[in-house]
Amino acid sequence: MIERRKLLGLLAAAGTTTLASAATRGARADAARPALATFPQPDREVRLPVPGGRVYVRINGDLDAALAGAAPPPIVMVHGGPGGTHSGFLDALALADERAVILYDQLDSGLSDHPMDPANWTVGRFVDELEAVREGLKIPRWHVLGHSWGGTVALEYGARRSPALAGLVLASPLVSTRSWIADANLLRGDLPAAVQDQLTRCEGTPPSPPDKAFSAACDAATDAFYTAFLTREPPSPAHRAYRPAGDRGFNPVLYKTMWGATEFSATGTLKAYDGEPLLDRLDGSRTLFMVGQYDEARPATTIAFSRRTKGSELAVVPGAGHATFTDRPEETVAVLRQWLRRRDARPS
Repeated sequence: MIERRKLLGLLAAAGTTTLASAATRGARADAARPALATFPQPDREVRLPVPGGRVYVRINGDLDAALAGAAPPPIVMVHGGPGGTHSGFLDALALADERAVILYDQLDSGLSDHPMDPANWTVGRFVDELEAVREGLKIPRWHVLGHSWGGTVALEYGARRSPALAGLVLASPLVSTRSWIADANLLRGDLPAAVQDQLTRCEGTPPSPPDKAFSAACDAATDAFYTAFLTREPPSPAHRAYRPAGDRGFNPVLYKTMWGATEFSATGTLKAYDGEPLLDRLDGSRTLFMVGQYDEARPATTIAFSRRTKGSELAVVPGAGHATFTDRPEETVAVLRQWLRRRDARPS
């Protein structure tokens, strides 16, 4: 795990504008706001047509004011997976006191349509889906945040240089599969030797007939990795209580088809994905990279991506793993709030 002293050294050498924690640049006061004890009901819910079907969209905040130019541009958040849902962003609804917050479930996930057609499971279609959400809501300008796999979608969207893009946040992004796998294998070395050995055994030929004890040991070893680098805090009561009617949740078939069975190897359609050349096509003055201190998208790797995007900014959320919004909601929201305010204050 990356120590704070080492982290600060990496930040100092990054050559980009950096935010070492949410307490910098006035974010301390915002981070003091308590986490949401319960999540608000959506102010508006719609089902919008996108290539391949319809997606569920929820909006909190005054979108009409933004459309009229009387409020800052809204922010849309693109969830991870592939196959995840919008629920990981619920803590970000705290931003709705200043701007509209738009969350949606990608096709074949959560509350959206489930045609389950693999022809829809391409990077390009998911990027087109994001633009279809903007067009469906008639939004002239917005900020786009993508987390993990959602960061891939956001990266591709940002590389299109749409005039509608006011700001781009790449949060713990999957930029290339080779860098993701390299990070995962490096982080395995920080786990206890017994856990590393078990993960190696689990990648071999499974016993025949199936052995429940072996499967349980593999699950425990994987959970040890997730606890260290994915989700370091248990779900809050508000998250445990959030169960929208009709929510089909995470889609493991979509995840396995596009990625694979584990974090440590990609066998799906994303196995050769490389978005690193797109970093040079981003508008760095409108781009923020954000990562957790203990993120499986390692800070050192994210810093390197930020350096390639000239003029971009970088935020490291202290104490957070990959799930920055749920591990450290106050700090993560504070970073976003401050960056969005500063981005909005600049000429468009």
